[in-house]
Amino acid sequence: MANGWAPDGAVQDQIDDSVNDALAEARSRLPSGDGLAECEMCGDDIPERRRLALPGVRTCVACQGERDRSYVASSPFNRRGSKDSQLR
Repeated sequence: MANGWAPDGAVQDQIDDSVNDALAEARSRLPSGDGLAECEMCGDDIPERRRLALPGVRTCVACQGERDRSYVASSPFNRRGSKDSQLR
């Protein structure tokens, strides 16, 4: 049930848009292009099984873990614009 002037299904549309945005952002961080046999950060060999599982991979597991820990996600976008979120 929609509130106010919003059409029916508006809340679900907001949820779908949020999920699609998160998926697009996550896919943009996947490796692409030619992969490497050696890690571009530390120079260690990248195991063949990792290269087969992730085509385009450019870092070893340890260095990728370090990159993932240092990744800062963009601030979440509040599509609903609730009164509480506007007061923050």
